[in-house]
Amino acid sequence: AHPDAVTAAAVLLSGRTDRALVAAVVGHTGPRRPVTGPPIVRTTPAEVDLSLLPHPGADTLTLARAAGHAGRLLPPGVHDALVDFVDEGTAAGALLLRGLPVGDLPLTPAHPSAPTAKDRVSEFVLLTVGRRLGQPIGYQPEHGGDLVQNIVPTSMAAAQQVSTSSAVELMFHTEAAFHPHRPRYLLLLCLRGDPSAHTTLASIRPVLTALPLAVRRTLFEARFRTAADESYVGSRPTRLGHPVPVLRGDWDDPTMVFDADLMVGTDTEAEDALTTLAATLAEHRTSVALEPGDLLVVDNAAAVHGRTPFTPRFDGTDRWLQRTFVVADLAASADERTGRVVTTRFAP
Repeated sequence: AHPDAVTAAAVLLSGRTDRALVAAVVGHTGPRRPVTGPPIVRTTPAEVDLSLLPHPGADTLTLARAAGHAGRLLPPGVHDALVDFVDEGTAAGALLLRGLPVGDLPLTPAHPSAPTAKDRVSEFVLLTVGRRLGQPIGYQPEHGGDLVQNIVPTSMAAAQQVSTSSAVELMFHTEAAFHPHRPRYLLLLCLRGDPSAHTTLASIRPVLTALPLAVRRTLFEARFRTAADESYVGSRPTRLGHPVPVLRGDWDDPTMVFDADLMVGTDTEAEDALTTLAATLAEHRTSVALEPGDLLVVDNAAAVHGRTPFTPRFDGTDRWLQRTFVVADLAASADERTGRVVTTRFAP
């Protein structure tokens, strides 16, 4: 068992490094069986009605409210695919919308919070899709709680396990796996792409039947703990959360919470189960190099995601994504939320 109080470094040395190595080796040798990527729904910028886009000076809450009404104006194929995705999901645990408008783009910002002289077309499109899925929210430690966040490579974070890294493989993880109010959906809209940067995915649905029965049983038990992400605690020591299961719900169609970097087992058998799961996820992984106008919708309860390494140029032409988090409803976080920003604190 691990002590309650640990630093992020101590957690990293607690056995997960071996799981990451296993997953990386298997992932680079390719899957043992064909893996189906997310279904693609194609549209064109001309088909997307932007008539409800508020004036440039509107605040984010006004933009989100207008986006809620704009859902009825989405192209029928996009609208219906989103309805089906919420109701039934997909085998890949994700859906790829292709051909959405992103507006006129300036140079890629040097860091996520840098001001940009761009229109708000991409933000409105992202929030419109988000409102069709549920309720967009922000998290105070993530970019100050912005509903739409710029994801760009930075030199300072190049080798870290964060969204602004580039030099390392971003390991498979459930978004905010440690959080009591983690998002149900993760939305990634590509404004400017990089063909060498692949977003990786693995869904529990095809993985489940490949797991040994004993491992599957262990993963359904509350024998796993997760540390809070560095962006939530900074340099402060962090505690491992209380024990939870990796899989829960329907034995044949469970939800999954997994983080190859921040999750540990409470005993040797649980650690071994995590190692097996990591390797099996890697065997079943798929990937997509996002192009401008691509919006990847990830079911955060069914699929984990990551990213391959790439080499940024830092010249204003680098990969530029925008990210939004969506929850099924706002009520669950009411006592730890201001407006649309979740303010949960993680004690040292």
